[in-house]
Amino acid sequence: MTTGVRRRMGVEERRQQLIGVALDLFSRRSPDEVSIDEIASAAGISRPLVYHYFPGKLSLYEAALQRAADDLAARFAEPAEGPLGARLLRVMGRYFDFVDEHGPGFSALMRGGPAVGSSRTNALVDSVRQAAYDQILSHLGVNDPPARLELVVRSWISLAESTALIWLDGRRIPRAELEVQLVHDFAALTAVSAAHDEEMAALLRRVVANEPADGPFGDLVGRLSALAA
Repeated sequence: MTTGVRRRMGVEERRQQLIGVALDLFSRRSPDEVSIDEIASAAGISRPLVYHYFPGKLSLYEAALQRAADDLAARFAEPAEGPLGARLLRVMGRYFDFVDEHGPGFSALMRGGPAVGSSRTNALVDSVRQAAYDQILSHLGVNDPPARLELVVRSWISLAESTALIWLDGRRIPRAELEVQLVHDFAALTAVSAAHDEEMAALLRRVVANEPADGPFGDLVGRLSALAA
């Protein structure tokens, strides 16, 4: 008969375990409601040992937010192949996968949670927005965006955030419908800007030229035509 021996974790391995445990708990409940005792229990260690690796709950919370922010930012990465509408729809699918899996954690990340107003939390949120912005420009094939394009892309990213936060409060609209609607929103924002600026109009014409009739952008055109009729 053999006796199992618990393997001793290294410092970084233990830190990563605690971050993962905390992120899992924060994904199911508001970080304000999760105690250090719960985190310690879920990790199978004592409360004092948690403090050995993190000075307090705030530092552990910020580390968990960092991992969440990195994960969320990566959701915007998409191969620059095929029509833009289909690419954006896949991005929105992964984005809402994250929102769906980490509801309270997503809200905490975007609203600040226990660290609201801290420079660290603000920097994390900004890093996610900037990663999304850079990815969208990459999909558009633009390195030096004009002011109107920057306004469109950053406004759309803010709209996606707000839509996800509102959706989490009751999930009253089917998720798949919101994903398509947000892709339509991007097309609509771009079209309105194109109506005021020739550079944006040229960009829109280039994008639409590669869009199939049965894609998300073609679907929007069909819906708007039906309304006009």
